[in-house]
Amino acid sequence: MKDSARILIVDDEHNTREAMARYLRLRFNVATAADGGEAIELLKHEDFDLVLTDLRMPKADGMSVLEATASKANRPACILLTAYGSIGDAVAAVKKGAFDFVAKPVKLDKLEAVIDAALAARRKAAEDKAAQAEATVAATAPAVAAPPPGIVLPTDDPANPMTKVMSLVKTVAPTRSTVLLTGESGTGKEVFARMIHDWSGRTGYFVPVHCAALTATLLESELFGYEKGAFTGAAERHKGRFEVADHGTLFLDEIGEIDPATQVKLLRVLETRSFERVGGTETIKVDVRLVAATNRDLRKMVSEGTFREDLFYRLSVVNLELPPLRDRKSDIPGLIHSFIAEFARENERDVTGIAPDALAELVAYPWPGNIRELRNCIECMVVLAREKILRQSDIPEAVRNHENPVPPGSAAPAPEPEIETFENSERKLIEKALAECNGNRTQAAKLLGISRRTLHRRLAEQ
Repeated sequence: MKDSARILIVDDEHNTREAMARYLRLRFNVATAADGGEAIELLKHEDFDLVLTDLRMPKADGMSVLEATASKANRPACILLTAYGSIGDAVAAVKKGAFDFVAKPVKLDKLEAVIDAALAARRKAAEDKAAQAEATVAATAPAVAAPPPGIVLPTDDPANPMTKVMSLVKTVAPTRSTVLLTGESGTGKEVFARMIHDWSGRTGYFVPVHCAALTATLLESELFGYEKGAFTGAAERHKGRFEVADHGTLFLDEIGEIDPATQVKLLRVLETRSFERVGGTETIKVDVRLVAATNRDLRKMVSEGTFREDLFYRLSVVNLELPPLRDRKSDIPGLIHSFIAEFARENERDVTGIAPDALAELVAYPWPGNIRELRNCIECMVVLAREKILRQSDIPEAVRNHENPVPPGSAAPAPEPEIETFENSERKLIEKALAECNGNRTQAAKLLGISRRTLHRRLAEQ
C-alpha cells in the first residue's frame, strides 16, 4: 500500500532524477521536473507534500524553488540536494524554511529516512495547528491532555496500576526533569517516552536511540557526532543525536547496555549540557530533555560495579515503572480494539471487531511479551482473518494452546513438547514467502496479504 504523500523531485541530471523517482515510487506518489523553472510552474498549479530539489540548476536554482514553496497556502516540506556540501548553503536553506540538506551522491535509504522525518514533522505541525485552532474555539473548556495516536488510556480505576503511572506522566511531562522508565520488555516504554515528549511543550524533535543495537564506538559517534576525518570513513561532518534533539527529547532505550566509557561522557552531558564531537574541539551546548529506559535492574548493576552510581542518580530523577500487561487486564479490550482498527486500516482489511469468546480468551492469556506480544498477535489475526469479526479460530496456536500457570505449592505437570513461539512462526512464514518469491519483497508482501511497509517493519524487528 502506497503512502498518500505527493513528492516533487527537481533535478537537471536525468539519471539521478529518474533513479530517485523509481525508488520513491515504491512508496509515494512522485512527480518530476527537469529544472527549477519547470518546478516553479508546477507549484503554481499543483499541491505537494514534499519537494526534493537539487541546489545548482539552470533557469532557477534550488533556493528559488524553496522560495516558491513559501507562497503555497499549505507549504510543502523541502529537502535540498547538493554536490558541494557547503555549510553556508545549508544554513541559508534552513533559515528560509528547508527541512534538511543532503549531500550528493545520495544514499537512497538515507534519503528515504530524511523524507520520512520531514513528512512526519509536517504532519505533526498540521496537527498542532489544528489542535491550536480547536483550543482557541474551546478556550473556555478545561484543558485535557490527549494521548498520542493508537494509545488507549486507562480508566480512573484506582485498582489499575496504570492510573498512577498516567497521573505521574502528566505531572512530569511539562518539566525539564530526566525520566527513567523501567519495567519488563514490551510494556511500551518508547510509547510513554513519546507521550512525555508530546505533552512537554518542547519545540524540538523526539529522537530515539536503541543503545543495545550499536557497538560502543558507533554509539559514541551516534550520540555526539563526529568531524570530517575523525576516523576512516568519516567523509563529512556528522551531527550526533544530541544536536538533532536540541530543544526536544532524546530517548535512550536499553540504557543499561552502554559501556563504561560512554557512561562517563553521558554523565558529563547531563551535568553541563555540553559535549564535543568525536575528533573535534568545539564545545557544543544543547537544551535536551533526556528520557531513558531499561528492563534491567540498574541498582543491582550499580552494586555489581557495571553501572556508574552517579549516572544512575542523574538518570532516575523521576522513575516510572510500567506495569506488565497481566496486571492491567482491564486495559486489554481497549488495546485490542485499537489495534484491530489500526491494522485493518494499514493492511486494507475489512475487519471491524472481535467475537466475545475470542476477546475473553485473549484477556485471560498472561501475555509474557506484554503489549508488544499483544500487538503482534492482533496484527497476525487481522491479516489472516477470513471474516469481518475475529474468531477464536483466528487466535494464533501459541496463544490459544497456552497452559495456565501452576498455583503456588502445586506439583508441576510433566513437561510437554515445546510450543514454537508466535515470533518464530511469523519469521518462518516470512522467510518461506521470500524464498518462493526469489527475495522480491513486493511479491512476498502480496503473497502474505500484507503491505510492503509492514513486511519491511517485520523484517527490521527480527
